[in-house]
Amino acid sequence: MLLMRNFRIHAFALMVVAILALICPLCRAQAALLMEEPYGFFGALNPTGHNAIYFEHICAESPIKLRACHPGELGAVISRYQGIDGYDWIAMPLIPYLYSVENASDVPDHVDRDAVKRLRDHYREAHLEALGEHLSAGNFVRGGWTQLIGASYERRIYAFRFDTTPEQDDALIARLNSRPNRSHFHLLFNNCADFARVILNIYFPRTFRRSIFPDAGMTTPKQIAYKLVRYARKHPETHLTVFEFPQIPGYRRNSHSNKSITESFVTTAYAVPITLVNPYIFGGLCIDYLVRGRHHLIPKDPQVLDPDNLLALTAPVPDGQNPRSAGVQVPGAASDGSAETQAPAAFHPGLEEITATHE
Repeated sequence: MLLMRNFRIHAFALMVVAILALICPLCRAQAALLMEEPYGFFGALNPTGHNAIYFEHICAESPIKLRACHPGELGAVISRYQGIDGYDWIAMPLIPYLYSVENASDVPDHVDRDAVKRLRDHYREAHLEALGEHLSAGNFVRGGWTQLIGASYERRIYAFRFDTTPEQDDALIARLNSRPNRSHFHLLFNNCADFARVILNIYFPRTFRRSIFPDAGMTTPKQIAYKLVRYARKHPETHLTVFEFPQIPGYRRNSHSNKSITESFVTTAYAVPITLVNPYIFGGLCIDYLVRGRHHLIPKDPQVLDPDNLLALTAPVPDGQNPRSAGVQVPGAASDGSAETQAPAAFHPGLEEITATHE
């Protein structure tokens, strides 16, 4: 009798293992690198834009504490910001991050300045008290708490979605929750794209480094997105898919495309004074841009995500589907050669980089 019981237990255990083996490929989590376009006066001075990362299975217990999501939750957006009471990173639920409301059904089709201010003030009073009562709203140079919510009122956003595992996401939750969340923000060497670089290197070790060309040793949102696309071209199991969050009309003029450092100098008003000071420098920048700086990242017709179809962001790509058919435009070999360098050690971000792993 005991022998028969043990046999049934072992048989049941083997059956469970077999079932898990069959369904394990479906047990994927997802995340997305958000490349957000520059806007306004500061976006004209610094047209590189912003990076954030969305996680399907990571939610914000508070803006500065993470947890695993419960069923039905849409996940959170995590990014490095300047001017948020000294915090290095902040996590926001997806819908408030995009639209300053809690329910997608409350998102307006058109907004003006007063409507955006009202939505943001209401959300802050309800959910952002933990960040302090005297947070600055920011200005055209320095960001404030307003950059945490309603991003789609300011600019268009592209989401480069890729697969993760629940184990990777749980490890990131434990890592960020256990380390000091104090800001050492630096626009050139410890910015939002540097935060994305560090996080993505946890998921894809030794993939994301600063580049001498075309970004002068700095990290930019466009360069991070390019390297993610380049990695996905070699690793189709990441199921990289590109989506677009359009800018909600009415509040601002349309945002403009993200640029690398070199592209910023040769395709904006900076070109004239650089040419007058030294035409040889401008010529070198033009060559660098033509050879290394033209990264074509956005497919011709990416799937557009509006408040009514946000769930498409988390819809899995079936196994065997070509990432190109899912909306990814893989850069050509001509733009595959950026000169990369190790990160300088002069700045110490609140999120420590694992130098032994990826630098």
